[in-house]
Amino acid sequence: MKKIQLEILGLSSSQSQSGSFALILGEKHGNRRLPIIIGMFEAQSIAIQIEKINPNRPLTHDLFKSFAEQVHVTILEVLISDLKEGVFYSKIVCSDGATTFELDSRPSDAIAIGLRFGVPIYTVESVMSEAGIILSDLDEGAETDDEDDDDEDDDTPSTPRSEVAEHKEPSGQVSQEELTKMLAQALEREDYEKAAKIRDELNKRGDKDKGHE
Repeated sequence: MKKIQLEILGLSSSQSQSGSFALILGEKHGNRRLPIIIGMFEAQSIAIQIEKINPNRPLTHDLFKSFAEQVHVTILEVLISDLKEGVFYSKIVCSDGATTFELDSRPSDAIAIGLRFGVPIYTVESVMSEAGIILSDLDEGAETDDEDDDDEDDDTPSTPRSEVAEHKEPSGQVSQEELTKMLAQALEREDYEKAAKIRDELNKRGDKDKGHE
């Protein structure tokens, strides 16, 4: 069975299902994309791992990692193995050092766990052939969107206004000390999206300070 390695390309709110998110996986050595609709909590767990944010208390996938390490089980890879009636199926390939075994899992959980172990994500040709989107198709759609945006306002970026608002950086007028307090408060509330934005602003300011030294 030939496996196709995937990488995470993006994570955004689903336009078709309220409260859900679209996880976009890309063929590492090709031009096909594999979009998977996942739940809010799984999306949050994936996002905070990508953003390298440490929550105050362990999330479910962090707990899985801690438990696996305690019983000396390691994760080897994540495999999105099947697609039946529009539902993706996946496996977490594990090893205890002596034997290799597989755990059935939803792709969202498998990927959230796989990220914590730093293992590769794979799928098979049958899944990619059925559900994959060729990059050229995406490019054509993007060009159409750009044309529509140009007709509406030449100075408006192609990113939807709602996304621009969501990704707006914290105000540059806020002091660094205040930003640090805001970061702690966001982590305490488990508002990881806001925490990531604040952390990025702090990092930018730190880089600027180093540049002036």
